[in-house]
Amino acid sequence: MHEEDSQHGFTDGAIVAGIDGSASAVQAAVWAGAEAVRRGRPLRLVQVYALPQVKAPVAFGTHEQVRAGLAERAEGWLADARAAVLAEQPGLDVTTAAREWSPVTALVQESQHAELLVLGSRGLGGFTGLLVGSTAVAVAAHTHCPIVVVRGRKPHDPPPVTGPVVVGTDGSPDSDAAIAFACEEARLRGTGLVAVHTWSDVLADGTLRPHPMEENPDDIATAERVKLAEQVVGWQRKYPDLTIELEVTRGRPVRRLLERGEQAQLIVVGCRGGGGFTGMLLGSTSQALIAHSPCPVAVVRPQRNGRTP
Repeated sequence: MHEEDSQHGFTDGAIVAGIDGSASAVQAAVWAGAEAVRRGRPLRLVQVYALPQVKAPVAFGTHEQVRAGLAERAEGWLADARAAVLAEQPGLDVTTAAREWSPVTALVQESQHAELLVLGSRGLGGFTGLLVGSTAVAVAAHTHCPIVVVRGRKPHDPPPVTGPVVVGTDGSPDSDAAIAFACEEARLRGTGLVAVHTWSDVLADGTLRPHPMEENPDDIATAERVKLAEQVVGWQRKYPDLTIELEVTRGRPVRRLLERGEQAQLIVVGCRGGGGFTGMLLGSTSQALIAHSPCPVAVVRPQRNGRTP
């Protein structure tokens, strides 16, 4: 039976964490377990493995032995991750699934049923290439739910659990999904929200911004702050008890977000629903956040099909 034709026991609305045998993936699973408890959702741990591509013909028996070995290894990794999660969240509903398929394709399918997809930042096996370059963009562009890449201050540190939630916004409607997600995360964590907007004389596509060059930078900053306040005001009404700090600075978005991330427990950014990252998440900027953030990073696509982040 083909992988895509089989039934996998999906649970709609579960928090799904990708497992690859690395310590980073175990930390991501534990982070996902805490998130599942906050949201009152079950946790699903998934390990996706693929048979190695070989040029020479391989005897059928050998092929099956390799497949069985990979499946056994996957089950072992899942069991270890499940034990780590339950040590922190003993009452949590945790299921596991070992899947033979393309990791990216399988995770996109998982996201059709998930509330949140959680990945580690440093891989050993099937997810090694997942967070590098175009593959990460492809997953973020096609996923049906937000993705979180779990990171710590240093490569082997656990993710921070204190500090505000930081959301980057470029002022576009596509940013609204990120703000909505960030507001809910801040509420669930009992912490504040920092909305960061940066402006520059040069736009993402290399053209000069509409402001005349001779215009006073302070006036530009004031105008940008007014636009940010207008974008956030509706969310402040929806979350009246949430403290929302507005920050408007001149410069590169990734630099300011990384600086703010030093004291944060989560950075949230949005991306264009149709594919590539927009504005502050164009190409290298998104990769820089995923590769260098000192805390977990959530990438949120606007939902075009009526689902909310």
